[in-house]
Amino acid sequence: MVRTELWGWLFITIGSVFFMGFLYTSIVSKFLPPSNNPIISVIQNDWYYCFLVPLTLPVLVVAVYFHWLSMKLFKHA
Repeated sequence: MVRTELWGWLFITIGSVFFMGFLYTSIVSKFLPPSNNPIISVIQNDWYYCFLVPLTLPVLVVAVYFHWLSMKLFKHA
């Protein structure tokens, strides 16, 4: 029981760290002044991740619809 709980906390922590990193990359870094650090500068000038989430939403809607449709067909077959 304790081992499973530790794995759960580990996954929540890793997911939170990656989410904060994505949030910084896609939103926060665009509002900061230009940096002299080359890695931060590349992140600030990159626009791929800013458009990734809004363009993923239509694909998510289609995937959820097909999942619902397949469950209905399976249930009534």
